[in-house]
Formats: sequence, structure tokens, C-alpha cells
Amino acid sequence: MTIAHQLSQFSFIDLAALALLIGGWMWMGWRIENPHPERPSVSVLMADFRRDWMYQMVTRDPRIFDAQLISQLRQGTAFFASTSMIAIGGGLALIGNTEQLAGVARDLIQDNAPAFVWEVKLLIILLILSNAFLKFVWAHRIFGYCSVMMASVPNDPADALSYPRATQAAELNITAARSFNRGMRATYFALTATAWLLGPIPLMIAVVITLAVLYRREFVSRSREFLLDLPAQHSDTPKREHSARSE
Repeated sequence: MTIAHQLSQFSFIDLAALALLIGGWMWMGWRIENPHPERPSVSVLMADFRRDWMYQMVTRDPRIFDAQLISQLRQGTAFFASTSMIAIGGGLALIGNTEQLAGVARDLIQDNAPAFVWEVKLLIILLILSNAFLKFVWAHRIFGYCSVMMASVPNDPADALSYPRATQAAELNITAARSFNRGMRATYFALTATAWLLGPIPLMIAVVITLAVLYRREFVSRSREFLLDLPAQHSDTPKREHSARSE
């Protein structure tokens, strides 16, 4: 059976739903990481607070709080990485039993699609989960780099290396957080992709809902308003929006 014949088992609406899933995932990630300067996302605002954290660390003695906090961030990435691995293992096991899955689908949604269709749908979910796993692992590693860099920051604020080292640690912290956030978004869209098992229309609806939830959390949530009430000191984010809202 040729690849063209196998792909012909998917309808146009199936392909459109898949394109919406991938396109929505990519667009949302770009929108969050590259927002309009006058309307920053929560992720961008938090990056400024991470810089403030590293600058405050220079004068904090002892730095037990900073060590505990970076350790908790690493534990969080390790937890999600291990969870992704478990989900990937479950998906691989399910691919080996697609005939049973097809039978359940026939009973629940009256879908007579062949096993190949179910395998592809599961494979899409696994690919997105694999992306999430790699992002979490990379975030965990960079948080480790950040902890080493934090340890290299001199205790004396007057030392010429103190604030340059703190800046380096901040950028590593921000990079790790960016990778972690990408892993979280991949997890969201992997869960969204499971709706394809019910059909292309449920997938489209799930993508729209996921995009709406992510957009609200990053751009119109209460937590974002709290962050704007007193922006980070080491921030390049314009204060125009906050000023207009206060007036």
C-alpha cells in the first residue's frame, strides 16, 4: 500500500484540523514570546522579575532562599519530564493495540476507520509529547547551569564581577523558563490532540478552546494585572498600558 493511498484515508477536514492544531501551537508560542511592546505577555513580564531576582541575590546573605527556589524550579521540570515519559510509554503501548482502540471507537462514535488512521493520530500525540519531554529536559539542564552561575556571583556587591555574573545568571534563568513554558504548551496541545480520536470537528473545537485559554492566561488574566501594578525594576517593558489603566 503506497503512502499516497494511506494518506487518502484521511479526509480534507482531517488535514485541515491537523493544520489548525500545528498552526495554532506555533502561532501561540510566537505570540507569547514576541508580544507587542505595549502589551507584554505574562511570560515576558516574569522574565523581568527574574532579572530583579538575580540582582537582589547579589546583596542577599545568606542565599539559602535563592538556592531553595532554583532547586524547586529544577524539581518542577524533572516532574514534568518524567510525567511526559510515562505518557509517551502509554502511547507507545496503545499503538500496539490499535485494533482494540478501533473497536472502542466503533462502539462509541461509529467510526470505521482502519487501524492505520488510529496509529497516525496516536503518533501525532506522541510527537508533541516528545517535544514537551525534550523541552523539560533542556529546561532542567539550564536551571542547573543557572544554579552554578548563581554560585559564582561574588558576595561583595562592590566586586566588579557581581552584577555582570548576576546578569548572566538571569539570562540563563529566563532561557530555562522559556524552555519550560514551551514544554507546558506542548503538553497542552498534546492533550488537545487527543480530541482527534473523536473526529476532526472535536479537534478543531479543542484547538480553539486551548488557544483561548492560553491567550487569556498570558494577556488578560488577573495575574498579569498584578504584575503590571508594580513592574520589575530591570524591565524594558513600556509602562504606557499600566498608566492608561490606572487613569
